[in-house]
Amino acid sequence: MLTSKLEVLVDFGENPDQQILEKTLNELKSQDGVVEAVFKNGALMVETSLPSTNILNLVSNTSGKRAVLQGFGETQSAVCMISNQICCPSKVMGVIRFQQTAEGPMVADGSIDGLASGLHGLHVHDVGDLSQGCESIGDHYNPRGSPHGGPEDPEDHRHAGDLGNIVADETGRATFRIVDNVLKVWDIIGRSVAVTEQRDDLGQGSSPTSKIDGDSGKPIACGIIARSAGIFQNPKRICACDGVVVWDERDRPLAGKGRRVEKSCCKKEESGERRGRGAPLGPRAPARPGAVRRARLASAPPRRRAAPARWV
Repeated sequence: MLTSKLEVLVDFGENPDQQILEKTLNELKSQDGVVEAVFKNGALMVETSLPSTNILNLVSNTSGKRAVLQGFGETQSAVCMISNQICCPSKVMGVIRFQQTAEGPMVADGSIDGLASGLHGLHVHDVGDLSQGCESIGDHYNPRGSPHGGPEDPEDHRHAGDLGNIVADETGRATFRIVDNVLKVWDIIGRSVAVTEQRDDLGQGSSPTSKIDGDSGKPIACGIIARSAGIFQNPKRICACDGVVVWDERDRPLAGKGRRVEKSCCKKEESGERRGRGAPLGPRAPARPGAVRRARLASAPPRRRAAPARWV
């Protein structure tokens, strides 16, 4: 059984309730697919073969606390934020994490929301270019020039980027954990991942596009693969770019409207700026002593200074 180690932050506070902590750890240890669960360095370390989303849901439901995935894997890791915000009116969003295991295979662990129920193809594409949305990410990553196939096919009978299908349930969520023997994390960083509108026939269909893309249709959501932190490699609890703390980040979009919530003080300052650009002002406060004189001096034309005396 190939496992991954997860670093799960739980909002226990400074002094965790020991009963809740023990209850959470015992529930984790009782699950098939969980090898180890311990509380270490202020976080839960879970070694498991289950999808990380399942572990997060279990921790949240058992403890009654918010939980987020802070680190994934002990070896080289990567992450991809999947979305279709650039191209489409419907919202498809998710996260896929990649881990290069010491045993050799790569793990792709993810959860994507907003899909139509059923099968959807998942592929690594050659280019990490989102300038035109999913139209500019290139073809499937295929360094060997092989025909399209499935993840169980040998290297010369599949694209390296062929990860098969993921399954969306009736709510539109696809949760998955894929173990692949061809891809390596260091080969895909900077490339992209896309999910397609239809199922992938794994190169076994009769359509002319079966050996090209599995007749899986156009990509409906995509993202760029970037390096990410493994377990206990990321001590950050607040994003320096926008001040969003780790507990709020999971409930907000990755960027754009709704990402950053303005404080009331900032709104007051903004309204004051707008008022200063032409809106009527309230009663003017009396000037402080000396303020009028300083204002007159500041507005008066500068005095001409006499030229310095010259020795002759």
